[in-house]
Amino acid sequence: MTPSALRPATLPPRPASDAAQPAALREWLASHIQRRGALAVLVLMAALASATSSTFPTWSNISSILGNNAFVWLLALGMTFVILTGGIDLSVGSVYALGGVLGAYGAHTGGTWLAVVLPVAVGALWGTAQGLLVARARMAPFIVTLAGLLGARGLLQALTDEGATTYLVPADSAFRRLGDGTWVPVLLVAALFAAGALLLTRTRFGATVTALGGNENAATLMGLPVARTKVLVYVLSATLAAGAGALGSARLGSGVTTIGVGYELTAIASVVIGGTLLTGGSGSIGGTASGVLVLAVIHNLIDHYFSPYGSAFTDTVNGAFLAVVVLVQALLSRTRQTD
Repeated sequence: MTPSALRPATLPPRPASDAAQPAALREWLASHIQRRGALAVLVLMAALASATSSTFPTWSNISSILGNNAFVWLLALGMTFVILTGGIDLSVGSVYALGGVLGAYGAHTGGTWLAVVLPVAVGALWGTAQGLLVARARMAPFIVTLAGLLGARGLLQALTDEGATTYLVPADSAFRRLGDGTWVPVLLVAALFAAGALLLTRTRFGATVTALGGNENAATLMGLPVARTKVLVYVLSATLAAGAGALGSARLGSGVTTIGVGYELTAIASVVIGGTLLTGGSGSIGGTASGVLVLAVIHNLIDHYFSPYGSAFTDTVNGAFLAVVVLVQALLSRTRQTD
């Protein structure tokens, strides 16, 4: 027998399952980090804050965190749908302020029903106009909503005579109860988030939103209503922003023209920290809720430990935290593409 006859002709092929296991493990880790990373960070921060501060875990502090951020939650909820499609909405801060003034004006002149209907209707019309420009005129969402930001502020100034007119919610108005205390606004926000989660995960509209953000050309070839879905996400975002403004006026007792500046960036940061990709196609409503809470806890801790440094330090920490999250998202996306 020759030596060549003793050697196998070829090595046995490696089982496909062995080669796929590391890639599947990386995919599993990347998916869980993206979906639940914000929740894990939130739990860790809350645990550390509770261990180092006696005032953090008190109900007074927790109710302050929840109640003061109820309106940011609504902005972030609408923003989640927009970003999932691969778009952006820079107008929500201005629409929030506009909704607040319209809510106070409605309560001042027509009662509770007008205080609710007027800002919601104007918000829906505002979102429809922006959505049509994005979907039908094929204009860039950044440009359209930047114009919306400036336009809503201009309309706000016109309604209040350059801020000289302040609309107060009557002290005996039932509209004030919508923003009173902690539980009413928080429960209202929780109900809307539950409805948003069902809309995203259990309906054809939600599936289209995700597919559109993943690959618009593929969604179009599949026959999905791409243009209609784009219009609807901007309608949803502006309506929630105006409704949040109305709730804000109910809580403050007046429409404030200077409120809402920079809220669009807070909403975008909350959505991204919650795991929604800025490029669209992947994200969750639960992640956005965690993202809002992470930023709220960061603000609370900075106010508690670093109050002498003011809001500038808060913005610096927010920016650094957001940069880290975007970097992690890029690494996760690269890992998935490699796999």
